Amino acid sequence: MIRVLPLILCLIGMISTTWCPNAAHASPGLCTGPVCADDITRSAKNHWQLVLKLNDQQGHREKVVMNCLAGQLSPSSGPVDRAYATALGRRACRLAGEGR
Repeated sequence: MIRVLPLILCLIGMISTTWCPNAAHASPGLCTGPVCADDITRSAKNHWQLVLKLNDQQGHREKVVMNCLAGQLSPSSGPVDRAYATALGRRACRLAGEGR
C-alpha cells in the first residue's frame, strides 16, 4: 500500500492539471489595470529610481526606469500603455518609500 500511494497521488495531480490547467500559475506581484510589474529593483546609483519589468495582457514586455522624484517613466514611449505603466510606477514608488 505504501508503494502505491505515491503513484495514486501522482495520478491525481496529473488529472487535476487537465481539469484546471491555469491553477498552478502564480500571479504577478504588482498590477494596475492591464499592466503588471514582474520585477522591481532599486537603482544603486540613484536611490529614487526603480527599474520595472512590465508586461500587459497583449503579451508586450518592456523594461523601464521610473524616476520617483519626477514621477516619469523612461523611455517615454513603448509597446506597454504609458498611462497604466506610469500609474504602476508611481504606486511602486509609494510602496518602496521613494515617492514624494
